[in-house]
Amino acid sequence: MKKTFLLLLAMASFVTLQAQWTDNAAQNTFLANCSADAGELYTSIDPNSGDIYLQWNCFHSNGWSPTLQRIDYLGNPQWGDDGIHIGGHTFSSMSEGLAMVAVRDGVVSCFANYDGFTYAVKINADGTFAWGEQGIQLFGGLGFSRTELVADNDGGFWALGSDYTSSYLQHVEADGTQGPTITVSDNTGYKICYGQLTLGYDGIVFFTYERIGNGFYTDKEIYLAGYAKDGTMVAPPVRLMASQTFQVTYIHRVVSDGNGGGYAYIWHPGIQDAFNTYVFHFDHNGFSTISDDNGSAVHSPDPANFYYDAYATVDPVSHDLIIAYLQTDSYSQSQSRIFVNRIKPNGDKVWGDGILVADYYGSTYSDLLVDAFEDGNGFSIVFNTGDGYYSSIEAKGFDKNGGEIWDNVISSYSVPRAMCQNSSGFYENQNVVTWVNSNTGGVFGQNFGTMGELGEIGPTPPPVPCCYEPNNFDGTYYYDVETGEYGAWLTWEAPATGAPDYYKLYVTDPSGCTTTVEVAGDKLEYFDVTTVLGTARYQLTAVSGGNESGFATTSTTGEDYILISITGIGEHNLGEMTSVLRIFTTTGQCLKHNNVNKLSNGVYILQGLTQDGQPVSQKVVVNR
Repeated sequence: MKKTFLLLLAMASFVTLQAQWTDNAAQNTFLANCSADAGELYTSIDPNSGDIYLQWNCFHSNGWSPTLQRIDYLGNPQWGDDGIHIGGHTFSSMSEGLAMVAVRDGVVSCFANYDGFTYAVKINADGTFAWGEQGIQLFGGLGFSRTELVADNDGGFWALGSDYTSSYLQHVEADGTQGPTITVSDNTGYKICYGQLTLGYDGIVFFTYERIGNGFYTDKEIYLAGYAKDGTMVAPPVRLMASQTFQVTYIHRVVSDGNGGGYAYIWHPGIQDAFNTYVFHFDHNGFSTISDDNGSAVHSPDPANFYYDAYATVDPVSHDLIIAYLQTDSYSQSQSRIFVNRIKPNGDKVWGDGILVADYYGSTYSDLLVDAFEDGNGFSIVFNTGDGYYSSIEAKGFDKNGGEIWDNVISSYSVPRAMCQNSSGFYENQNVVTWVNSNTGGVFGQNFGTMGELGEIGPTPPPVPCCYEPNNFDGTYYYDVETGEYGAWLTWEAPATGAPDYYKLYVTDPSGCTTTVEVAGDKLEYFDVTTVLGTARYQLTAVSGGNESGFATTSTTGEDYILISITGIGEHNLGEMTSVLRIFTTTGQCLKHNNVNKLSNGVYILQGLTQDGQPVSQKVVVNR
């Protein structure tokens, strides 16, 4: 949702009065006390306020345990110099894989304690514990290692746990109400481990996981499945990566594509004995969009060099993956370079074998962080540079075509650092990088803007709109019996200022392709005819005098988009459908099961796959 102009003015005034971020790269900003052995530092940003939550782990009387801090947009710590330590549990002397995520009204920390149970502790923005310092136990007592979190759009979150053999998922509402525990396991002796979460549309979570064998060098596959909050599987398992044999500690990462799907990527030496990074993509229906199940390699096979330690972000406009990675020679691993590539959802590499970000000058590069600008016009890359122990921090900015536009030092003093696993990402033109000084202790940070500037970066108030958005945007699935056409029937009300010159409809079809349609200004409805099956996404603006409004919101949810299930009626016979994925009523409602034998009398539309994996749809009449 858009922020109000008054809120931005208030924030601008606050910048003038209490800004703390320094513009001196030799100083940086103190954020919290911690010991020199602290590590596992993560950030998560509140998308409504721009406040940044930090979590780090270090030794306390209760073991290797987490502490959290809240930083406002201006760099001011909100929870004292020491932050808030979670002391209500006993922890191991080693990491069990802790996670943290900002939610609508605070932050959630998730971890496994010494007794092997997984807990979630929620801290409100004012520093109080929402569910007590003990928090709530997750997964019904299952899972004792490696947690992951992703926030939903309603103030709740999805949690993921593991016991090294199976994985467990659960949704938790904003008030702590827990959904059912979802167990993902394999009965053939393989382990289901190292999962990652991304949020799809309508609160659905996509779970990518590794199906692995036993041993230090083992065979691995990457799979994807989707689940609803009530525990229903809405996207059956799909294999993203074919089996490869490599070291078990090389695990995949995942990032949302901003379009209901996501990208997964992993580095390994399993193909042609060349250490490379491979990218996979899935759409908002949970289907893989890259035909090669070995993935799209960021660089051509090159046994003489390694391409690894990748970190990625997604362009918010094109939804392409922007991925940075290290190159080092395979013989001595003494050289170090940084490259970046842009990869499309179908796996095409826009920049061939990548663009050189930093050449080898005798230094070692590490800890890559990549973030796209909010308007899609570029991105930044942050990295450590030094001798492998003492290092400074540098950032470079690039336009959307990969051209360098600035180069700035973020932290010039050379110290050993435990770098944050991620950056805050850009919010109102500002990005924040944090780290622990491994010499003296303490959490420090530095902000920078889209032009590389440090220090005070005020949010830019939006202009007063010249054109107002339409109202009460709504839509439904529609099938025309006479013509056999099907698609989405969309309706809306004119803006408060009257009919515009025309309306602009943004249509993202189930394959992930986005197009725009111009609708006459005196029209208040539109039938979008399509032949692509699945969930389509629609957004609507108004255009007057060359000025475009914001997106129209719905009358029911207040969201600025509509999702419609396009079920259709195909020409295929049911006998050609080898698996049924989803069952719809003729009004477009998706049932919670895909068992044809459980259907009561009526007319239904089945959506499934042919033997060669192609999606098909078939109308059936049940009359028992």
